[in-house]
Amino acid sequence: MAEVLTKTYVENKSIVNQCDIFRDVEYIEYVKENENTIEVSKIIFPHVIVLTQACDLQQDYNARKKWEETQQGNQDKFLISVIVAPIYNFEDFRQGNHLEQLGLLMEPKGRRNKSLCDNIIKNENKRYHYLKFADDVELVESVIDFKHYFTVNVNYLNKIYEEKYVCSVDCLYRELISQRFSNFLARIGLPDPE
Repeated sequence: MAEVLTKTYVENKSIVNQCDIFRDVEYIEYVKENENTIEVSKIIFPHVIVLTQACDLQQDYNARKKWEETQQGNQDKFLISVIVAPIYNFEDFRQGNHLEQLGLLMEPKGRRNKSLCDNIIKNENKRYHYLKFADDVELVESVIDFKHYFTVNVNYLNKIYEEKYVCSVDCLYRELISQRFSNFLARIGLPDPE
């Protein structure tokens, strides 16, 4: 597969959807209580992409809207959290310093034309998904690391939507990302040879 331009659009409905991209998303790393103080450690990711299935997000939205209007029924279709993954700046990722601020040293991927890096750009490495955006999108060349997914509260995403929503990945590209993420999660993990 060759390098492909990821098509995006800007949603006008303010409804969280699969493959929406947000900026400055907070992740609560831990909460610790010491005597009379509470310590909260949070990480703010510059960009994340929503990986939760579109049907689940739509059912959550419909159920919440119905509940707000009628205050009847149950909340069976409500989501508690949404699966997201960080989107890393590709050049930082390639050099292995994209998580430097967290004190993590990652494996450098080498030059663009070398096999490891080239396989990532061509989306031939199951762990990563390369994203290249059109010039009119505020995002630089990026990569999703499917191993770094986490969840955020659905109410939090709804609350920050207006301010921190960037764009949405177009349908066909969204389906590809969703399929690649689910394939990564469904892989058979074999032990490392000793």
